[in-house]
Amino acid sequence: MLDVVVLFFLLGLFARLVKSDLRLPEALYETLSIYLLLAIGLKGGIELSKQPMMDLLPQMLACMALGFAIPFALTPLLRLLGLSRVDAASLAAHYGSVSVVTFAVASAYLVAQGEPAELHAALWVAIMEAPGIIAGILLARLGVSGTEGRPAPRVAWGELAHDVFLGKSVLLLAGGLLIGAVMGEAGTAPIAPVFTVPFKGVLALFLLELGLVAGGRLGELKRYGVRLIGFALLIPPVLALGGALTGLALGLSTGGIALLATLAASASYIAAPTAMRMAVPEANAALSITAALGLTFPFNIVLGVPLYLGIARWLQQVFS
Repeated sequence: MLDVVVLFFLLGLFARLVKSDLRLPEALYETLSIYLLLAIGLKGGIELSKQPMMDLLPQMLACMALGFAIPFALTPLLRLLGLSRVDAASLAAHYGSVSVVTFAVASAYLVAQGEPAELHAALWVAIMEAPGIIAGILLARLGVSGTEGRPAPRVAWGELAHDVFLGKSVLLLAGGLLIGAVMGEAGTAPIAPVFTVPFKGVLALFLLELGLVAGGRLGELKRYGVRLIGFALLIPPVLALGGALTGLALGLSTGGIALLATLAASASYIAAPTAMRMAVPEANAALSITAALGLTFPFNIVLGVPLYLGIARWLQQVFS
């Protein structure tokens, strides 16, 4: 079943392809993104308040390890596809990090399918943002020896850490988690009509804007060719299988396995581009954005999420 929010994305994509003058005000786009990050964080935080943090430690460590490992697995493959070391590491970092909007779409899809999942899953999003970015920077810097006898440029790790861990997306998501965890369900009840009921409608508007943005990126595919298209469309299901097997090993529910698979298959187009632009400015930013937002994101929300749920159900049947 195609979720209604996906149709809003397709509407935005169509509008851009037919060169419509449809535009969302930039201030509205910012407001919608802030709302979604806070709402997802609050929901996860409320569930965190209901269970001991130590019980979640294995999940947290596994999520961080998964995000950190993905760039190390993808960089050699991208090198074989002809990318330079810095471009390969930068693109791999985008896939090591995660997309909170893809997570939101997957969560809404699971609800529509009547498939329950761990309600604290927003915690996984918060802790998977940074490890992949850090791994990508390390891979890029380890391979740069400098030019014309000059040493490779140093990474301003303090400034980078501030940008990664205190940037808008991580700060809002982690802040929402903390508020929800401290206040609990009773304490957040007065704002539930704002952050719970309208969530899916706000997500639909946000996806309309992302459809417009993604449609504007499709023209760049000619520059990068079939190799990039194949990578951006074929790698997500492979990563999803790795995420699903991790979720299975952790003993997650079918919905939880599907969500972790979705996060493993997603690619960051907000936090990762900003961090990589600062740490690895010589990398081709347009290459990564085109792959992550122009190809992988549409694939995941239209075809990937139902596929990953199917993988989760199959694994549960095989290993139950």
